[in-house]
Amino acid sequence: MSLPATLPLTDSETGHRLDFLMVADMVEPGSRVLDIGCGDGSLLAILRDRKGVDGRGIEISREGVNACLAKGLPVIQGDADTDLADYPDDAFDYVILSQTIQATRHPKVVLEHLLRIGRRAIVSFPNFGHWRVRFDLGFRGRMPMTENLPYSWYDTPNIHFCTIRDFVELCREVGAQMEKAVALNAGGQPMRVTLPWWVWNLLGDQGVFLLKRR
Repeated sequence: MSLPATLPLTDSETGHRLDFLMVADMVEPGSRVLDIGCGDGSLLAILRDRKGVDGRGIEISREGVNACLAKGLPVIQGDADTDLADYPDDAFDYVILSQTIQATRHPKVVLEHLLRIGRRAIVSFPNFGHWRVRFDLGFRGRMPMTENLPYSWYDTPNIHFCTIRDFVELCREVGAQMEKAVALNAGGQPMRVTLPWWVWNLLGDQGVFLLKRR
């Protein structure tokens, strides 16, 4: 799944996306990593350069695959909804699904595959429960458009919007243990860990979760 070009804020010093840096912080150096829906390979390149990972990628768009290959990244063209069943159990230390689960046809099945293929899974997604989204729906009567959800309703690749609370419930359904959970605010900064879930769900612009099988 390709990432929209206007998605989140970047670090002023490195130019890297702040959510990518958060994901990279969750990965141990030298790990085997599969990045599903890796777009142009920006996250994989960060993991390779900063963490020395043995990284692989799957990307549905030919343009994204070509961009990854130009960076020297081993990426193949594939679809998260159909191709993950071909991977054996515990093939990777980490399987990453960044800003993509809401664009899959079967999010629950995809998440189950992540937990099967990887010893740990990292999932990030835009939070449809954010107050700006609620405002647009509740007071303007319009489908929301934000930096994190930049598409009009008729051309969006996102087909299964979810909130942070929805994803937490899905993790319980599939038996995933949350090792770490972070909500990023609209500025791309992590919110306080001690805040209750309903505050994250209202003020969090996106969620980033580190998971493993129970």
